[in-house]
Amino acid sequence: MKFSVIVPVYNRPEEIAELLQSLSLQEVKPLEVIIVEDGSTQKCEYIIEAFLGQLEIRYFFIENIGQGFARNFGMSKAKGDFFVLFDSDCIIPKHYFSVLEKAILKRKLDAFGGPDTAGKDFSPIQKAMNYSMTSVLTTGGIRGKLKDVSKYQARGYNMGLSKEAFHQSKGFVDPNRGEDIELSMRLKKLGFRLELIEEAYVYHKRKNTLASFFKQSYSFGQNRINISRFHADAIKIVHLLPLFFLLFWFCLLLGLFVFPDSALIISGIVLLGIWKISILVHSTLINNSLIVGVLSVITSFGQLSAYGLGLLSESVKKLLKG
Repeated sequence: MKFSVIVPVYNRPEEIAELLQSLSLQEVKPLEVIIVEDGSTQKCEYIIEAFLGQLEIRYFFIENIGQGFARNFGMSKAKGDFFVLFDSDCIIPKHYFSVLEKAILKRKLDAFGGPDTAGKDFSPIQKAMNYSMTSVLTTGGIRGKLKDVSKYQARGYNMGLSKEAFHQSKGFVDPNRGEDIELSMRLKKLGFRLELIEEAYVYHKRKNTLASFFKQSYSFGQNRINISRFHADAIKIVHLLPLFFLLFWFCLLLGLFVFPDSALIISGIVLLGIWKISILVHSTLINNSLIVGVLSVITSFGQLSAYGLGLLSESVKKLLKG
């Protein structure tokens, strides 16, 4: 298969070197790598030059239009028959395209989404963020493992679609707000076959601080509501769980002041404590690090709360403004 890789970049030149290095080591190399510089003031063109002999790289600089539309621009320039989208902070395992090609051909897929995970060399905070985004104790593991792979909603850091699927769907219709999930839902409604390919994972090297990670989680909650403006069926019960979590601990906090001796409040606090201890133990064992375990409690609590708050704020805005 002829794969065209599309990577939008915005002021992150230091990340491109690691991504391109991982792409140059692929067992099956892509036909081309298209870098779309989305109005950056810190350009990455000078880094690309070091890989020109190892990869077929095409570089475009455009005025800032947002990552979704930058991906559309890249796909409009692509020569391949299947477009693969990565974020600039991803590192790609060397078996990625060989696994991807086999899965697409065997399952006759028109589009796909793949999971993300943390590499062994990631920092403790990066591993903790990855845990909170992928663990069964937080997101339920829906970002990378599903019994029914056809229900997966692909994320822009690791997804792809055929040239035909792109031309019929016209790609992304929103530059930054849950545009990847919206496109996933629209592709399926257009009759294209999109599934999770669990083995086609990427190492997602998030550079977030705790504050920016929680801000990002807040925007993810807002995005879910934004998608419902395009698709009425975008919100399921599972997507509301972070909101229930937020309301749960907030009510416990109020209850401590109003009914400090209530057995119900005490039971709720114990339940919340068991959840935190479970995360501490689970993450510590998975990552073989107590530090990551402790950080995972913080990132998990903050990620779910911020996502729930984003859902709540955007729901109110939608209710008021339609």
